[in-house]
Amino acid sequence: MQRLFGFLLLAFMAAACSPSASESNAADSAKDKGKGVVVDLDGIKSTTPSDWKEEAPSNRMRFMQFRLPKKGDDREDAELVIFKGLGGGSKANIERWKKQFLPPKDKQIDDVAKVEEIKIGDRPATYLDIYGTYLFNPQPFNPRSKPEERPNYRMLAIYFDGPKDVYQIKLTGPAKTVEAYKKGFDEWVKNFK
Repeated sequence: MQRLFGFLLLAFMAAACSPSASESNAADSAKDKGKGVVVDLDGIKSTTPSDWKEEAPSNRMRFMQFRLPKKGDDREDAELVIFKGLGGGSKANIERWKKQFLPPKDKQIDDVAKVEEIKIGDRPATYLDIYGTYLFNPQPFNPRSKPEERPNYRMLAIYFDGPKDVYQIKLTGPAKTVEAYKKGFDEWVKNFK
């Protein structure tokens, strides 16, 4: 009997201390309408747009990752991934990223790839904007993994030597969805201080 009473008392206290469903939903709504996530790259910081949904990184190579909800009639969400500590230099990475795309018919890869030098904070970075058929590889380091062709995709990718570490930032997804997020992505990159 004492055990039952003790259990009921603990259950009552737990229920009294936990937020109600309406409080929990209000907290979730406030979070959804929040101000975004502060991304810190070696002390240089910028806050993401509020509609980017932070996720736990899907593997150990990823420093941070975000889901950007699909727009219009696109069937897939876009994904923004930040890698930390993966070197190789900007030129080699830009070439590797270009090889992840097939250009549209009658075009060369350099016709659909724009590369520019930018600054993140006061440090140089290289920015690639590319579109075409994305060769998505779920296991890029597995030689038996076969790429899946995803037509009408776009990637905005940055190679950045931070004050202490190297970063790669890649926003990849259906072209319309990436276009819808490009302005926010560019503002976010420009606001690193």
